[in-house]
Amino acid sequence: MSNFIAKYAKVATIFAVVFGAMSGILGKLTMAPSMAIGFWRLTMALPFFAIPILSKKTDRDLLRSVDKKDLIWCFISGAFLFGHFYSWFNAVKFTNVAAASVLAALHPLVVLLVTVFIYKKKVSWKSVAAIIVALIGGAIIVGADISTIAGGRMKGNIYALMAGIFMGLYFSVGDYVRKRVEGRIYVLLVFFSCWVCFSAGMLITGTSAVDYTVMDFVYIAIMAIVCQIGSHAVFNMCIGHVSSLYVSTWEAGEPIFSTLLGIIFLAQIPTVYEVVGCIIVVGALLYYNKQESLRENELQS
Repeated sequence: MSNFIAKYAKVATIFAVVFGAMSGILGKLTMAPSMAIGFWRLTMALPFFAIPILSKKTDRDLLRSVDKKDLIWCFISGAFLFGHFYSWFNAVKFTNVAAASVLAALHPLVVLLVTVFIYKKKVSWKSVAAIIVALIGGAIIVGADISTIAGGRMKGNIYALMAGIFMGLYFSVGDYVRKRVEGRIYVLLVFFSCWVCFSAGMLITGTSAVDYTVMDFVYIAIMAIVCQIGSHAVFNMCIGHVSSLYVSTWEAGEPIFSTLLGIIFLAQIPTVYEVVGCIIVVGALLYYNKQESLRENELQS
């Protein structure tokens, strides 16, 4: 599998983006509550990551060799991923997939803030300007139609913004930990931590694990295979074989795929304001990714 990914990494990245864009569609179709969706998605997907590692002594030794401090950070990262999933599943239940995906894509803002104020790294004014423009695009989507507040759409937009914030924190911690923890080990620990958070959430909220339709479980199973394995896992495997700019550029375009899928499968036609906001956000994020790639190349040269 790893050899296949290495050979076709660029194509695999594109498919990973498309598969990830299906998360909103599947989440919308699933009638189960967000806590149950996340719990079962991780429960179904986790064995695909755990069994290959736990079945090999070398990988088990690699897992045991993870420093205690890094182990804690992996679990913190998993908690942020839990926050992202829970917020995202709620977002698509209250607002349309197009708006939710664009607002959740604003996570580079959090990465930028962490980079400047926590990691104390310099960031070019062009990158800052790009994020500001992206925020303007997001503001257009959120504030375009105040009348939707009564219908819960504003609530969905807020959840989508929270999903973006949690994703930014997840990426920021991952950038710190991945320098020392091997990729597949990191993914297993993070997904396990995320599963623990959802399990605790199920108990605390008293959410049922079984009182759902067969189609709910079918949608969640598809989500686990297509989105968790086909998107999240493939992304992590592709990073070592293609440039970060290539990955981040396609990832920035995910809202476009989500919008198209929303039109096809849910008949959700975005408003003019949402289309304009989407164009502004995606364009700004593409420019931001380009500037950050140029900065990384300058630092390495």
